Parts: sequence; C-alpha cells; structure tokens
Amino acid sequence: MAGCVGCPTLAMAAGGTRQALPGTIKAFTPPPVMRADNPMAVPPPSGAPKAATPAAIHPSPPAPPAAPDRRAFLAIGTGVALAAAGAVGYFLHQPDNDRQLVFATLHDAMREAERLNAASVHALEPATAWTWAQTLVHCAQSIEYSLQGFPLPKSALFQNTLGAAAFKVFTLRGRMSHNLAEPIPGAPALDAQATDTSAAMARLRQAVQDFAIHTGALQPHFAYGALSRSQYEQAHAMHLANHLSAFDGRG
Repeated sequence: MAGCVGCPTLAMAAGGTRQALPGTIKAFTPPPVMRADNPMAVPPPSGAPKAATPAAIHPSPPAPPAAPDRRAFLAIGTGVALAAAGAVGYFLHQPDNDRQLVFATLHDAMREAERLNAASVHALEPATAWTWAQTLVHCAQSIEYSLQGFPLPKSALFQNTLGAAAFKVFTLRGRMSHNLAEPIPGAPALDAQATDTSAAMARLRQAVQDFAIHTGALQPHFAYGALSRSQYEQAHAMHLANHLSAFDGRG
C-alpha cells in the first residue's frame, strides 16, 4: 500500500507528516486507459448508467429513395399509347394487289415513274384510292418538304420511338408499307379532280432535281425525325416505290 505514490492520502500516511491540501482542486482528467473511447478501458460495473455514444459511431440510416411518381408513369404511358394509335394507320397498312417494288436509289425510282407516265398507267384497285396525278403530287410534296421543312411534324416522342423504329424496319427489309391514302400532315389537299398528269410529273421531276443539287441542311422528316442525306434518299426511294407499286402500265 505504501508504494502507491499515486494516492495522496497514502503518501501522507507513509511519510508521517501532514500537508495542507491545495486551495483549489483542479478538475480530474482521467488517463486514456480509463476513458470510454479507449478499447482497453475497464467496463463500468453492472447497473451503472452507460455513457452517451457519439453520433458519429452510430450514424442515422439513409433515407429511403423517393417513391416513383405514379403520375409521371401514367403521363409517359398515355403519350406512348397515343403515339402508337397514330402510327397504326400510317405504318401498319398493307395494301392489297401491291407490286412491292424495291429501288436502291431515287434515280431508279424515277425511271419507273417515267415508264408508267409514258404508258397507259392505271391504278391497281384497291391498292390505292388516289389518281396518278394525285400520287405524283404527293410524292413531290414529300421531297420538297425535306428541303423546306414539313408543315406539321409529329412529336419528338413519336419520332424518337415509333417513327425511328419504323424507318429501321423499312431499311432492313428494303421497302416501306404505309397507308397510300394518308396525306402528309399539314400539306395542301390533293385535288381529286386534277387530270393534268404532265404538270404533276413535271413537279416531281423538279423536286427530285432540287434534292439532288441541294447542299444545305435537310429538314427532319415529319415521322422519322432527323435523317442523313443517304437515309433521306433511301426514304424517298422507298416512298416512291410504295406508291408506284399501286400502279401499272401497258404499252
């Protein structure tokens, strides 16, 4: 016991002298071995209150992710449904009595158009309800709008989903199929009484020539969206092939 120099009381008893206690008792700072944050600290006796644990040792659990907005899902689903409904009539139409022509270039398509125009051209009913003059004007409009801009393009959602997918399918199989009585949205109405096929053919020739010499930017297709020049030529060739397939000529 006498050897415990760390205890003031025992030290005084051992030395046989009385020493006055200091007037001010300093706060006792426990050595590290006694602190609760030391892994070697002696555990407190049973029943003693536990020291508060720092918050950093036991962090609060992360907040759960926000639940998806059901209204956003409904809005997207509705938009896709409406786009699909609008695409049914245009992309999924398979005309009867169709010659199913395929052209690699716009030049090849025009050769067939010129052949039909020089012959006794006639519609292959019920493949198309349009006259030859109406068909030529419609095809010319499509080429003209690729240079000028389409009057009423479909939404970006339509172009980037159904429109792009349809164009991909058409290019893979080399031909397109669409409703041959469906006008270009926003285009002037086709005159069902027009009989001047010479003027209609001249307009188509001019449109093809303008496209061939055009060096500026091409306007996005109203259904397929942005297309490169080669893609646009293929789109025009397929469009002409689809419409010319509904006609034949004799002599």
